[in-house]
Amino acid sequence: MGPLGFLVLVFVAFSLPPYLTLDPALSRVPRAEGYPWHYPVLVAHVVFGAVAILTCVVQVWPWLRQRYPAVHRVVGRVYVLGGVLPAGVTAIAVGAVSPFGPLNQAGNVLMGALWLAFTVTGFRMARQRRFVDHRRWMIRSFALTASIMSNRIWAVVGALTLSPRLDTTFGGSEVALVQAVSGLAAWLGWVVPLLIAEWWLERGDARKRRRRVERSERQPVVV
Repeated sequence: MGPLGFLVLVFVAFSLPPYLTLDPALSRVPRAEGYPWHYPVLVAHVVFGAVAILTCVVQVWPWLRQRYPAVHRVVGRVYVLGGVLPAGVTAIAVGAVSPFGPLNQAGNVLMGALWLAFTVTGFRMARQRRFVDHRRWMIRSFALTASIMSNRIWAVVGALTLSPRLDTTFGGSEVALVQAVSGLAAWLGWVVPLLIAEWWLERGDARKRRRRVERSERQPVVV
């Protein structure tokens, strides 16, 4: 948890401040021409996304979850209502008009929709006291929340891999190169973490433990 928390703090400290100035000139995402609402919605997405990723670290901390379940519930509501829900809606809006091309737009919109769906489903499972299912859906939600960091890694990998092909594959077009790199990062950034999360959920020991817990939850309560 220590390395994860440190990595998240560094990422937020690097990503958030330029948008708190409300100065479009400091935005790391180019303005979407013809959409004057793009920048304010982008700022909202970054702020709510910071809330989501910071609270998510607390939520996946086993010690806190087991020792202080009331804190886990409160922070969980902040994560869902003050983080993922507004960040997910704004992610779809911003992603739909992304200046980085159609591949990036499709990846971001689909990721935003799945992020909302996984989180809302996990929240409903908790409300229904189906805690095994709640944990599974929230692990998927966590994977997508944290995927913004892996997105940056894939962008660097894509740039290093594809830049030497600027004059051949992309015919000298820097726009085509940027769209290709950002499109690959948009997809690999969340697909790979989600696949890892699914592997984690379905690995042998986890499957056996889940079945035992599910059987115990189905046992009638003897009064």
